[in-house]
Amino acid sequence: MRRRELITLAGLVIATLPRLAAARDEQMRRVAILVPGAEGDSEAKESVEALTRGLEERGWKIGHNLMIDVRWRIASVENANSAIAEFVVHRPDVVIASTSQTLKALLQAVPDLPIVFVYIYEPVAQGFIKSLAHPGGNATGFTSMEVSIGAKWLELLKQLAPNVSRVAFLSNPENPGPRQTLGAVREAAAGAGVETLDAQVHTRAEIEAVLAGLGPTGGLIVPPDGFLILQRDFIVELAEHYQLPAIYGFRQFATAGGLAVYGPSYVFQCHQAAEYVDRIFRGERPGELPVQQPTEFDFVINLKTARKLGLSVAPSILISAREVIE
Repeated sequence: MRRRELITLAGLVIATLPRLAAARDEQMRRVAILVPGAEGDSEAKESVEALTRGLEERGWKIGHNLMIDVRWRIASVENANSAIAEFVVHRPDVVIASTSQTLKALLQAVPDLPIVFVYIYEPVAQGFIKSLAHPGGNATGFTSMEVSIGAKWLELLKQLAPNVSRVAFLSNPENPGPRQTLGAVREAAAGAGVETLDAQVHTRAEIEAVLAGLGPTGGLIVPPDGFLILQRDFIVELAEHYQLPAIYGFRQFATAGGLAVYGPSYVFQCHQAAEYVDRIFRGERPGELPVQQPTEFDFVINLKTARKLGLSVAPSILISAREVIE
């Protein structure tokens, strides 16, 4: 081959390299998001939209270089197991998980699958990561709240309903994360002269038995949990029927008619998760990305429900709320 032909060929190769690199960068990536709620839930839909929007802001476009695989009602053990079994065979590039049970099952079934979790209680204490700063392994993400939030729930409940003297802390015993806030609830309740009931429930019948037995000065605290979220309409209806002031940890309860909600914003965390998904797509390891604690909280008051319960909400509380439902 002549020298001139060699130079021309080399030039063509060099000119092609950036296009080849760009083609590699544009290969289709797949992210699977496991959503506790049903497809028709507004909060569940908003969480998927928030993740999608965050990825689009970083140059990922559905149908071009991105595919999002959504699994709804993942709080159902059957649905969770079905999704995880598929991931063992057809592996997405990243999975978004948001319940402790699902995260635990994922880590056991596919320990090398990159995971970004959102809304997870105390991931170090639960053994999911080594530390917030250095998670290690193949999972990182965003915590839901500190255990001290239990005291805030009790404080807000007493501010909204000063006559409450007996509070049931409703929880799913299969999900140990939310139950870690119970100690803070008990401590705050003892200081306020309030009796605390540890109400662990598996079924609707057990939920109704708890609420029916609280009495006229009863109140309710419902932390975020996949099973309880799926039962939110039932819980809210019973709370109204038995005239029980209640505070919840997840925004969907307020939109369903619950009295008040205080907790980290699930939708905001899904938007934040897009940054970590993008960084993993581009080659960073989950275990090297620090786990972040919540910065945005939803404090929602449903005034319509307050009136039904005969409660007068002080202006100072209304001013501090992020959202008031009339």
